[in-house]
Amino acid sequence: MLGVSCTSVGVALVLLLVMICTLNESFRYRAKFLIFGLESLLFTIICLPFMFFNIRSWKNALIPAWLLSKSTNKVLGVKYEVRGKENIIHDSGCIVLINHQSMLDLGVLAQLWLVMERCTVISKKEILYFGPFGLAAWLWGTIFIDRRNVEESRKIVNSTCKYIRDSKMKVLFFPEGKRHSGNTLIPFKKGPFHLAITSQVPILPVIVSKYFFLNSKSKRFGSGTSYITILPPIPTKGLTKDNIQELMDKSYEAMNTVFVQTSQETLTKHMESLKND
Repeated sequence: MLGVSCTSVGVALVLLLVMICTLNESFRYRAKFLIFGLESLLFTIICLPFMFFNIRSWKNALIPAWLLSKSTNKVLGVKYEVRGKENIIHDSGCIVLINHQSMLDLGVLAQLWLVMERCTVISKKEILYFGPFGLAAWLWGTIFIDRRNVEESRKIVNSTCKYIRDSKMKVLFFPEGKRHSGNTLIPFKKGPFHLAITSQVPILPVIVSKYFFLNSKSKRFGSGTSYITILPPIPTKGLTKDNIQELMDKSYEAMNTVFVQTSQETLTKHMESLKND
């Protein structure tokens, strides 16, 4: 019964996508994001019962991540190409920094979850109450903090340091703190750098090239490819809180340089595809 129901929903989503392709750009933009959100929720609900067999394990997110990865490519026409897998850290935990552009970055997290292993994220506590998705997020090991309770958040972050070291976990962060669609990265927040230095684990920078197929101002959501580049790790061993700004500057420079380079590469490829169309 569940299989039939899921198949019906899948067919309905495909039919909806076919319909919107004949409609105006603005409606297509909103409908594609709606489909992306519904798919994310659907894949989570399908896998939710099985997550109770391995509570609070990062592995609970693997199947939803795989399903979302496949669907994003086939249904929405968005493809991610992961580079620099040789730079992935295996012998220790680390802080993974990712630039933040759109709700589509959930697809980036799915890609990284599949190739990196032992991943988790720190999220605001409100996500915990987002129905099935919030429950699933807890079951796959999301670390929740209450931003309004500074003391409680500090205790959670301190315990996270031990968790990163002992379990060799990779904690994924968006250091810019908010989404943007500019041609360069915006300044980083200090939070992940504090955690990296306190934990004495490396920083692993990850750059996602600009989504040229997506434009929030003109409400355009086309098809295209984005490069996910995993850069060499930046060590923090021996650093103290006095080195935070230096570490932030070094990370920003490395990430922004690759962001500009890979975005230009993506733009060139995107323009060529438009000519061919």
